[in-house]
Amino acid sequence: MENVNIHKTAIIQPGAKLSPGVSVGPYSVIDSEVSLGDNARVGTHCVITGQTKIGQNCKIYTGAVIGSAPQDKKYSADDNVFLNIGENNVIREYVTINPGTTEGGSKTVIGDNNLIMAYSHIAHDCVIGNKCIMANGATLGGHVTLEDNAMIGGLSAVHQFTRLGRLCIVGGCSKVVQDVAPFSMCDGHPAKTITINMVGLRRAQFDAEVIKILRKAFKILFRSGLSKKHALQQITEELPMCAELEHLVFFVKTSERGLSN
Repeated sequence: MENVNIHKTAIIQPGAKLSPGVSVGPYSVIDSEVSLGDNARVGTHCVITGQTKIGQNCKIYTGAVIGSAPQDKKYSADDNVFLNIGENNVIREYVTINPGTTEGGSKTVIGDNNLIMAYSHIAHDCVIGNKCIMANGATLGGHVTLEDNAMIGGLSAVHQFTRLGRLCIVGGCSKVVQDVAPFSMCDGHPAKTITINMVGLRRAQFDAEVIKILRKAFKILFRSGLSKKHALQQITEELPMCAELEHLVFFVKTSERGLSN
């Protein structure tokens, strides 16, 4: 453990892998099967445990508990399960993240450049993409998927097995029980699709023609009164196909919980 900065009160268990530039703050515990990438920073009173791998340049703030046992009755202490966290993630105060379960693929996976704000929870077998934001107190049940650039408002809860599509935004205090379409704004209790995420699309510098196509697709999907099957048929027959529309159509076709609409 050369070129690391470990506070004298921190506990680093034998076997833990700490890369160059890692710092660990007062009273934090790093267990034996944990791996921390280059320049990862762990704050005060954190616990990182289990078979947990954290990539370079991650910042973990006070009181976070990363890699603790899944909150699943089927979980056994003998299960061989994992938590993989990518690079450049910010994990704020008192966040909790669980590894996978054997029935769910044994792995929770978090990508790169995500912001997970204070008191958020990521349950077992979740898959988080890149550049996602979970505001304070946001909660993901087990087996939830967040595609890239998804944003969840504070104090919102997402039901297990639900998917949140690329560049969607969920309003604060929402109850999400069905899939949230890519590029959408969703809000409510239960959450419903309000409109297209115009601000997000513009900030992501989407082409104006692509935005126009997506707006037409949303009107057909959510305002025409057509069934999912017939709405998709009309979209594919009437609208010029682009990569973003292909992604939206595929997401809707593969939805098992139905869409929040």
